Amino acid sequence: MSKKHTMPQSLLALPREDRGGRIFLGILLAVMVLVPILNLGTDADNPIHVSTYTVTLLGKYLCYALLALSLDLVWGYCGILSLGHGAFFALGGYAMGMYLMRQIGERGVYGNAELPDFMVFLNWQELPWYWLGFDYFWFTALMIMVVPGLLALVFGWFAFRSRVTGVYLSIITQALTFALMLAFFRNEMGFGGNNGLTDFKDLMGFNLQLDGTRIALFLISAALLASAYAFSRYLVTSKFGRIIIAVRDAEDRARFIGYKVENYKLWLFTFAAVLAGIAGALYVPQVGIINPGEFSPLNSIEMVVWVAVGGRATLYGAIGGAFVVNYAKTWFTAVLPEVWLFALGALFVIVTVLLPNGLVGLIQQRRNRKEATA
Repeated sequence: MSKKHTMPQSLLALPREDRGGRIFLGILLAVMVLVPILNLGTDADNPIHVSTYTVTLLGKYLCYALLALSLDLVWGYCGILSLGHGAFFALGGYAMGMYLMRQIGERGVYGNAELPDFMVFLNWQELPWYWLGFDYFWFTALMIMVVPGLLALVFGWFAFRSRVTGVYLSIITQALTFALMLAFFRNEMGFGGNNGLTDFKDLMGFNLQLDGTRIALFLISAALLASAYAFSRYLVTSKFGRIIIAVRDAEDRARFIGYKVENYKLWLFTFAAVLAGIAGALYVPQVGIINPGEFSPLNSIEMVVWVAVGGRATLYGAIGGAFVVNYAKTWFTAVLPEVWLFALGALFVIVTVLLPNGLVGLIQQRRNRKEATA
């Protein structure tokens, strides 16, 4: 009688069932139901009341979670360590910021219906051509996806066809976001310079300061995160996803058997950039500002930490890592602001040395031990 041998499943391989993903979607659905009820349906002095500040904070975390999801697609499943992913996030944010600035109209400090306040202050005489069209939300929504996607498409086409990989690709992506940061800091670019874009009034006619608008933005962020997760999960479990994993694990072998490796990498990189741009667009009306600091290479490195802490190639692990790290950042910067950067560095070192597969990997290892001893 022959014995049946099974290969040990790698933590970076695709699981047969998505138990963690179902748990995540269940928690997200519960939060989407409870948060609006506890915010709008309870008094401020009620112990179970969820403040508008908390709603805004949760909405910001949801945007970061969508951003982490997009990075996990390219790093976890394709092996592309992008250290410039914040560029796509910031570009989507600037597109939304431009629309919000155009909605201010005569309500600005200088009362100019045509030019934003910073342009009036800098003695601009007319609106730059690249601001045209941002009066309309449909055009803005299109640019939120097109601008980051087009940048990723052009950058990826040159990088992947030149077969730039590994640390060299990471350095180039970091150089890209650093160059954009320096460019957007210049007043001549017409994006607000050092101060960026702020003082937003409303979105599609809805006052951004109202609790109802904050709840609506929170629900939209949660719904888009759930949709992006579901589609990404479908993508990585499809034939396309298996090819991407093959490219990650053995790129030369995948190319040798006939796959157009560059095309697969380029498509996934562009799709992830579009997701990052959407995350940036959702982020801006909730936090009320977008400035060149969002292009900072440090921000992109933080995103890598989110994914590493949660667990690469799991999708829901990256989302969980974004929530854990950003909640820790909120707590540390409020209680011990001078310690935060040291804590972040220590966290990344600990995860790299002791938890190479992140928190999801640790949970999976414990579950495997229980099943082995059962």
